[in-house]
Amino acid sequence: MKCHSAPQMHMFIGRYQHTVDPKGRVSIPARYRNALAQYEGNLIVVPNGQALEVYPYPEWERLVAAINDQSRFDAEVRTLGRLYLSRAKEVELDAAGRVLLPPDTREQAGLVKDVTLVGIGREFFEVWDRARFAEYERAHGDGIESGFERLSQLGVK
Repeated sequence: MKCHSAPQMHMFIGRYQHTVDPKGRVSIPARYRNALAQYEGNLIVVPNGQALEVYPYPEWERLVAAINDQSRFDAEVRTLGRLYLSRAKEVELDAAGRVLLPPDTREQAGLVKDVTLVGIGREFFEVWDRARFAEYERAHGDGIESGFERLSQLGVK
């Protein structure tokens, strides 16, 4: 029996290979669309320096609210606003389960054709250039054991 008293955060997990079509659209996997169906509103896409992050609008609002809780005079917070938050764009999930990625957003994230959608167990997922993600995995793949060790230090059982 499920408890319905508290809203559930819908996380994104798994990897999916897709392509960006000639119009700049990418298909969202059914598993991700099912999670997105729990939210109202459009999606927010924002390049993070390596890939594109895709947020349901309510989760993006929560992130921005948390950042706005910080002092407006904190130089690092202002820099984050200029370099990260200012790149965010609102997009729609169309009836065919695709998202049109604006050209400048695709360029900032290095997305041309072959992409990998990566769910990291959070309230957003990432869209990587497939070759860039493969290189990232080659460079960091050996870090899984040290990552487990770090989780243990944080008290994750």
